[in-house]
Amino acid sequence: MHPTPTTRAVLAPVTTILTPAERVRVDAAGEGLYTAMHRDSIDDVVRDLKERHAAAVLVSVTRCGPRDAPRVAMLVREFPRVPTVALLTDLESNAPSAVLTLGRSGIQTLVDVRQPSGWRRLRDVLLADQSRDINRLALAQLSADLMGVHPDCWRFFEVLFGLPGGVGTVRSLARHLGVIPSTLMSRFFRAKLPAPKRYLAMGRLVRAAQLYENPGLSIANVANRLDYSSPQSFGRHVRGLIQLTAVEFRQKYDGEGMLQRFRDDLVLPFLPTLREFSPLSSSLHRVSDC
Repeated sequence: MHPTPTTRAVLAPVTTILTPAERVRVDAAGEGLYTAMHRDSIDDVVRDLKERHAAAVLVSVTRCGPRDAPRVAMLVREFPRVPTVALLTDLESNAPSAVLTLGRSGIQTLVDVRQPSGWRRLRDVLLADQSRDINRLALAQLSADLMGVHPDCWRFFEVLFGLPGGVGTVRSLARHLGVIPSTLMSRFFRAKLPAPKRYLAMGRLVRAAQLYENPGLSIANVANRLDYSSPQSFGRHVRGLIQLTAVEFRQKYDGEGMLQRFRDDLVLPFLPTLREFSPLSSSLHRVSDC
């Protein structure tokens, strides 16, 4: 049975700088796909990126003129992993100049919605970027690594990377899997696999590494987003797992690099065992009961 990656139906919120009329149309176009958080300044947008986990930025060609260009350029530079999309709804006299200004600020995607097909393109642009989310990349790579594993085994990795925001504790993981935490840990131990807690901890570092690709996010921002009690707690977590400081970790790994480390440490060396491992059902738990 070949595992297939979990898909997520709804994007995280999109933060915007739009005209009042554009706000109404963007809300209507995004129904069932995203929630727009409408703002009046770049500072508010940056706050959304740091504190509200915004997945994309949508800026109006009409609203962002030459005086806004330096702040827009800062936004694009500080948050390269978050797509910033320019929206063209009307061709006013200053629109061509504004489009060029936004382009010089680093925005590479312009969506023209003066025709109905433009709204479909806007949705496609946002969904295409979603496909680069590290959780989706992880599931896609692991589905190839774990071809033919028992569905119980795949379910473990699917929950690990398939839930929005991930899971932070073995208790929470066990609840999603429908198994008692002590039973789950015992089955990994008897199969001579790394502990579930280590899979969880390394999975969090994969997500942290991709977040750190955005220079605008501080160590404190990332620690808070991943539900560590403090930046110091995050630093101890990193040092205990991979013997690096938080700063060294940020310098050494991007999201895909840390995903490769996850595979090298926790998946590829254990493939023969994982292919026979059924952690959720004792009647199917072939490795630990043999």
